[in-house]
Amino acid sequence: MSSLDLFRQPKQRKLLFSAGFSWLFDAMDVGLLSFVVTDLAKKWSLTSSQIGVLTSINAVGMVFGAALAGIFADRFGRKTILLWTLLIFSVASGLSALAASFAVLCLLRFIVGVGLGGELPVASTLVSESVAVKDRGRAVVLLESFWAVGWIAAAVVAYFVIPKYGWQAAFVIGAVPALYGLYLRRAIEDSPEYLNRRREPKLSFGERFARVWSKEARRSTLMLWILWFTVVFSYYGMFLWLPTVMEAKGYSMVRSFEYVLLMTIAQLPGYFTAAYLIEKLGRKFVLVVYLLMTALSALWFGHAASEASLLTAGICLSFFNLGAWGAMYAYSPEQYPTKLRATGVGMATAFGRIGGVIGPLLVGLMRDQSVPIATIFTMFFITVLVGAAAVLFLGKETKGLEINE
Repeated sequence: MSSLDLFRQPKQRKLLFSAGFSWLFDAMDVGLLSFVVTDLAKKWSLTSSQIGVLTSINAVGMVFGAALAGIFADRFGRKTILLWTLLIFSVASGLSALAASFAVLCLLRFIVGVGLGGELPVASTLVSESVAVKDRGRAVVLLESFWAVGWIAAAVVAYFVIPKYGWQAAFVIGAVPALYGLYLRRAIEDSPEYLNRRREPKLSFGERFARVWSKEARRSTLMLWILWFTVVFSYYGMFLWLPTVMEAKGYSMVRSFEYVLLMTIAQLPGYFTAAYLIEKLGRKFVLVVYLLMTALSALWFGHAASEASLLTAGICLSFFNLGAWGAMYAYSPEQYPTKLRATGVGMATAFGRIGGVIGPLLVGLMRDQSVPIATIFTMFFITVLVGAAAVLFLGKETKGLEINE
């Protein structure tokens, strides 16, 4: 079945687009922050370390959100928790526009992060459990492709809104998803697999944690935790700093926003090629290849000397990195049975979000110490290689695996 065939099925198409738009809004909020800090740094005279703290505090919230949402989704249902996480991050984003101090803004961005981090694993689990096995990998990658659209939306808003109306207007736009939640409440249903098993005895957190690290699941859990940490560390370390890095390389704020928009557009074909190849060549192979190409692109970007080289390297970085994200989201839920799936993926995602805390913070500290951009991106090159090695040597191929056991 092709991607187009999947879209032709009304029920699956509705679910994919409904969950996809919630994913889009999640990405838009994360993307807006990367552009907002560029404007904030000038207006509030923030240091690189303070920018790192602001972007990292968002990721701290995502750690808690991912862990808690996975547990609650196994207990109360995927749909319910998806709606709550959407409401949390959109309302807190809108309130961020009213922040009058750095401390208050950090607090609100923490709350935003709780919602953002919780929504992603729950949405991917809902879609993964609601489509046929043969379509599952492609459906999850297509869901993840909405992330690229959200980043493109953020880049467009940043380009047209922030220079003219300021960073507050961007956060006000970030509150729009709260209205979308009213539609989503009626548009989607919980996954059949969860509904079939909701009357089974509920496991405590300790029991779930023990099962995720049981002998049968230990190797997969170790692989996923390494994978998620390295990918999230490198992604948030690179992409949340991208507009600022472009300015550091000598481009104006508007010019850097233009270049980041072009780089962001390259995310879409990255997702779509991964969606096509993942069912042809398998999750593991596609994930490893896209991670290796991400690492090489990061190295190239960090050492790019000319304008053309910098833009091309950034486009390749976006293409392969976001394709790897799509493959990772398809690969992760297939490691666990239904009763542990949201918890297992949520825990792996939560551990990965720790990397999302460290990455932006570390880049800020390194920039304050005048560490060259080339050195910073060499660090990301090595980090992504570690993630690829974990999948290559510890991961198993799950193509065609029945996961509703």
